Parts: sequence; C-alpha cells; structure tokens
Amino acid sequence: MTSLPLIPADPDAPGRRPAMPPRHLADLDLAGRRALVAELGEPAFRAKQVSTHYFGRLVRDPGQMTDLPAATREKLADQLLPRLLTPVRELACDDGATRKALWRLHDGSLVESVLMGYPDRVTVCISSQAGCGMACPFCATGQAGLTRNLSTAEIVDQAVYLAGVAASGAVAGSPPRLSHVVFMGMGEPLANYSRVVAAIRRLVAPAPEGLGLSQRHITVSTVGLVPAIRRLASEDLSVTLALSLHAPDDELRDELVPVNQRWKVSEVLDAAWDYADRTGRRVSIEYAMIRDVNDQPWRADLLGRLLAGKLTHVNLIPLNPTPGSRWDASPKPVEREFVRRLREAGVSTTVRDTRGREIDGACGQLAAAEDMDTDRAGEKA
Repeated sequence: MTSLPLIPADPDAPGRRPAMPPRHLADLDLAGRRALVAELGEPAFRAKQVSTHYFGRLVRDPGQMTDLPAATREKLADQLLPRLLTPVRELACDDGATRKALWRLHDGSLVESVLMGYPDRVTVCISSQAGCGMACPFCATGQAGLTRNLSTAEIVDQAVYLAGVAASGAVAGSPPRLSHVVFMGMGEPLANYSRVVAAIRRLVAPAPEGLGLSQRHITVSTVGLVPAIRRLASEDLSVTLALSLHAPDDELRDELVPVNQRWKVSEVLDAAWDYADRTGRRVSIEYAMIRDVNDQPWRADLLGRLLAGKLTHVNLIPLNPTPGSRWDASPKPVEREFVRRLREAGVSTTVRDTRGREIDGACGQLAAAEDMDTDRAGEKA
C-alpha cells in the first residue's frame, strides 16, 4: 500500500514556499490593477485598457496593445504582463479538436493544459499545481510528486491562451469561444485552495475584470480533501464539484487514492452531499476503470448503493495507461456491465469520451516524456 503523509486540515497552512512567479494582472482584481497602475505614475484607466486587451480580446503580447503609448506599454507590460508560460510543445489530434500544450514556468517546472473542441462547446482542462502530492499510483502526475503550487495568474493564463486558440478558429467544427473550464489537469486543486478560488473568480468575472465564463461551466476536481470541500461549499460559488472516487470501499481506495487513509469514503461522500445541498449543484463522481482492480460487478453494486438517491452523476473514465505502468483499462464488456449495474441502481452514469491518446493525453504524460527527453540529452552530452 502507498503511504501518504497527513495533509494539514487547512490547505493554505504555511510552510516552506518555493519561489513564485512575478505578479501578473490576473493575480489582481480590477481595483488592485488600478492601484498598481497609479503607483507607477500612470492614469488609473490604463488598468482597464490593459485588462480589456488581456481578458476581452485575449491579447497576451504587449506589443499588440497599440492603443497604449510605447513607453507606457513597456512599463505596464513589465509590471502587469510578465511572461508566465513558455511553450515547450503543442500537439494536436482528433482532427485538431484536441490540443495539448506543455509549458515551462519561470523556475523550469512543467505543466500541461488541454483544449477539447465539441460541436456545441469548447472546454479547456487546466493545471493548478506543478506535479501533484496525492501519490495516486495509476496517475503519471501523482508519481512525479509535487514541485509547487501555481499562482493565480499561472492558472488563469492557461485558460486565456487556449481561449485565444479557440477564438482564432483553429478548432474546426467548434464554436470560436471558450465556454467550459475544468480543473482536472496536473495537481490537486483544493490543495492550492486560495489561488484556485481566486482563479475561478477571475474566470467568471465579466471582462475586463475577468474572462466572463459561467460559474456553472467551471468544474473543480478533488481526490477528497474534506475540509477544503466544506470550505468551497461556503464560497457562494455554483461550480461543479468532481470527486475522484475510483473505489467504493476503503480497503481499495486506501491504495488507489492514498488520501483515503486520512478521510474515508463515508466522510468524503458526506462532504460531497453537503456541497450538493448547499449549492444545488450535482456532484460528479469520477471513476477510472482499471482492469481487474476496481471494475468487479460487486464494486459496481456497492457504488450504486452508496450513490442511489443522491444529486450525483457517475463519470466512468477508461484508464489512459502511462508507459511502463502495470495499470490498464478495463475491457469494454466489463465497462458496459459496470454501467448497466449502476443504471439499474438508479444512478445516472456515462463513460467519458476518450481524447488525446496519441498525444500522451493522460495528465502528466507529456511532462514526463519531456523530462525523459531532457535526461537523455544530458546523458549524451
């Protein structure tokens, strides 16, 4: 069994803090941006101009902000628009409908984000941490360990960049506007609680303060940090909570999701139902289907009994195995039987559309491949 150190009840508990990136306008609300611009000796309305470019027009390059005087543009760019994400790789598949970006941060850390285009919407999956400290053994990011939390702006900038890709018309057959954001990339969002909540507020605030997305189109995933789930329920937000359950019994979940050693299945589900009661939002139960591990019929029946009658939906995820892993996806007949049993129990259930297998689509795979390539290059040198 994988052991996991106990996690502080307060996800923002102080401790050793790696160097964070420079301040960016997305770290601040509009009032904060005005105050900063005034400190720089510029009229406060410049904050709205720059914010309109960034959030309203999806312009991240200060050189394109030609309505600002050149000298002013340079000064404001230095203080409000430092480069946070440097592209390392951008890959596409599914006829261009799925695009994955690998970014290098100011300290060399790697993070990933994914754009997924559908006929009726464009969704981006963004990272909240560089690496992850949850140590789930079937997850590439979990095996890499945690490097650091991302800043609010590092989180938001992923969405703004990919919103610009969508607006350019690069995703054929999809609307040219980003509409959905899921915090299901690298990291445990609720372990970076304050910055993730600030990022959500920035994503849903109307332009020029933010990106102007609907709260109901934001999904926050968690492995089950119970105090943080309860805290999120009190934030007056109507985002969707996605609980990465992966097993209905404590014995197996202790191994698959080691944080279960701290908060058991019953405690996690109680917090999820409290979130649903307080927000009126249906909780999504994420369940990776792993061959001969968690896909037995009796586990489907147990899961059905736990969820029956609750405001919830099960999202079964065909496992996207990482190279060299002992974990593999459940066979389709097994998956179909699991679905049948859950639906028979009255639980709404779907199987997630698999995207990006040919571009290392599972979270953490592209970063792991880049690290491996770097190591090999160093050995050859």
